[in-house]
Amino acid sequence: MATASPPAASFFGDKNRAFWILQGAGWTGYLMLRAASGIANGMTLTAFIPILVSAATGYSLTLVMAALFRWLITKAPLFTWMGTVVTIGVALAAYSVIDAWVFTMINRGQVEFAGALVIGSAALNGMLLVAWSSLYYGINYFLLAERQTVQLIKLEAAASTAQLAMLRYQLNPHFLFNTLNSISTLVLLKQTDRANAMLSRLSSFLRYTLVNESEAQVTLEQEFETLKLYLEIEKMRFEDRLRATFELDPAAAPARLPSLLLQPLVENAIKYAVTPQEEGAEIAVVARLVGAMVRITVSDSGPGLNDAGVKPSYSTGVGLANIRDRLTQAFGSGQRFDTSNAPGGGFVVTVEIPFVTDIQTQEAA
Repeated sequence: MATASPPAASFFGDKNRAFWILQGAGWTGYLMLRAASGIANGMTLTAFIPILVSAATGYSLTLVMAALFRWLITKAPLFTWMGTVVTIGVALAAYSVIDAWVFTMINRGQVEFAGALVIGSAALNGMLLVAWSSLYYGINYFLLAERQTVQLIKLEAAASTAQLAMLRYQLNPHFLFNTLNSISTLVLLKQTDRANAMLSRLSSFLRYTLVNESEAQVTLEQEFETLKLYLEIEKMRFEDRLRATFELDPAAAPARLPSLLLQPLVENAIKYAVTPQEEGAEIAVVARLVGAMVRITVSDSGPGLNDAGVKPSYSTGVGLANIRDRLTQAFGSGQRFDTSNAPGGGFVVTVEIPFVTDIQTQEAA
């Protein structure tokens, strides 16, 4: 569920409409402030005319300035600021001359048009035009920065998605090579029924991987079902040598995690526990809810770590580092990944992730 846009973003969603609202409100407020000040000082109706003309002139001149600023803001900084200074200077000269001339016409015979009158008008008009220009550039640069921030967030999200895809797709060729090699062996041995059965299960497994996007998160229950499907394929290779058990806490079943996160851990256990031992090995996958975290363990009854404490890794170079990277991409620092020897022998991988359900994920989106 998308979050509501901030008021500023909603107001400036249509920049043209926002400009006219601010332009009208600003100069109307200036006119009312000048009129209120004049009334408080006993201003006559005739004296109100120069104020009205001044507001109308400022309104019109700033429309021309806005058109020029809209063009200048796209240029190099030095050109932008030089052009802005020249624009304000020309507008200020025109504004002050018009104000002085109108004031002279209203007070004909009493006041003569002179440079001092123009300079006097320029003091107030200069502050108005500089303030208006500062507000114009301030708003536009704020919107530009906000737009760049949104683009940066989108780029970071795209980069994260691409990295997640890369990490997951590293795993597929390794699994496919082993499975297709087993199918080829069965065909050579003329065990066509078993080869067909393995192909059928492989197609079901690949259909799952294609339906779920590489960055998608699935429920822990779905991940367990996928592991069972994967082990059905592997069991045709190893038969009774591969013994797998699953234990899923119902409370932890709705938790979400990156799809196919656990499959490489099971594949690793098959490679380093089942394959080298004539009697095979047992693989246990257990998931429990522990407070606000879901603890998942993948253990085997193989030889575990060697005397040097070296951890198993994929021959393709993918390794357990791939799982760590995917966990970091998905959960940041709010996850844990450990490997160790089991007390009774064997190798254990422990993964802890935050308990996040589908509904919570949608509300946070």
